[in-house]
Amino acid sequence: MAAEPDFDRTDFAILRLLMKDAWLSNKQIAAAVGLAPSTCHERIKSLRARGVLRGAHAEVDLRAIGFALEAVLLVQLGKLEIDVVDNFVSATATVPEVRGVFLVSGRADLIVHVVARDMEHLKAIISEHFNRHAVVLRVETSVVFNRQQQHVMPLPL
Repeated sequence: MAAEPDFDRTDFAILRLLMKDAWLSNKQIAAAVGLAPSTCHERIKSLRARGVLRGAHAEVDLRAIGFALEAVLLVQLGKLEIDVVDNFVSATATVPEVRGVFLVSGRADLIVHVVARDMEHLKAIISEHFNRHAVVLRVETSVVFNRQQQHVMPLPL
């Protein structure tokens, strides 16, 4: 069994704040968690060094820039050799319209979240990046009508 990570309430409080708003200043975070700014800065540096904080990203309304369609692709692969699957997952993750790739158990091998401008664009994405690959047996497409997403962290046990 792996060792439990060494985090305390303050670390979790900092993480919760940053997950909710990555644009908070160090001074704002320090005030919210009751630390001196220099101590808070060291805590954040430690969380980055330990690989807990891996980056900060702007949340962009993709519809506002022309990507009006979201879909989830259930992809069934024919060749489940580790290298083949890993290479396909890595290649899929680099497609700009791909928002996330999940290697899963069940009837599908991959779940892929994509965005597209319209149905023709979605058809082109599936054709170019999935159907043309010999490893892909089947792609089932579900259009996303509505999505709710959260940016909060579950509490540790």
